[in-house]
Amino acid sequence: MANIDASAQSVREINQAIRHGIGRKEAVIVQNPGARHNLGVALLEVGEVRIAGSVGYYCGGLSDGASIEIEGSAGWGLAESMLSGTVRVHGNAGSGAAAALRGGTVVIHGDAAARLGVSLKGGTVLVGGNCGYMAGFMAQKGTLVVCGDAGEAFADSMYATECYVGGKVTNLGTDAVLATMDPGDVVRLEEMLAAYLPPALRKTKPRAVDFKKVVSGRKLWNFDKRAWKIWQEAL
Repeated sequence: MANIDASAQSVREINQAIRHGIGRKEAVIVQNPGARHNLGVALLEVGEVRIAGSVGYYCGGLSDGASIEIEGSAGWGLAESMLSGTVRVHGNAGSGAAAALRGGTVVIHGDAAARLGVSLKGGTVLVGGNCGYMAGFMAQKGTLVVCGDAGEAFADSMYATECYVGGKVTNLGTDAVLATMDPGDVVRLEEMLAAYLPPALRKTKPRAVDFKKVVSGRKLWNFDKRAWKIWQEAL
């Protein structure tokens, strides 16, 4: 096991130590992270990293294969453009969590701020609490799950992502519509909640069958000058 004390090291040194530990097939623990920015970015090998505290912005971004567990909260841009792997946050996350995610899984036990999963291109994003405005904006693929309430303009201009909300949706964004939850959706959602949320937290969340499903209305999939008013709403 590689135990890294981040208190007296630069971010570059911390990340080099993390990569060195993963390269030796060791589990990595980062102590005293001090909410530093850019920790655990561009980890391109499979490995386990546990950060014993909160992190700043862009933690876990541009990674491919690593499993990062954050025993605190995270700043904005969590796991941005991650290709594969897992990022789990025990607390809350700032704006733009899982932005442009390509694959893998991002789990936030608490709340997520604005623009969760914008331009999502694949993978799974699961939030145990609430999310802010414009979550799922221009999302193209993947799955977005919010167990609590969702803010304004949810799933605005979304393409083919499937979204599930356990609480209230303030309002849907342009071309986002409610869809019927079929038995397959319920089973899939039950499996995700059981896999990614701790049992104690899972007990406090809605049942899978009570979630709302949000998909694209497909009116913006292809430009049509006759539907110019709809496109104006999306600008």
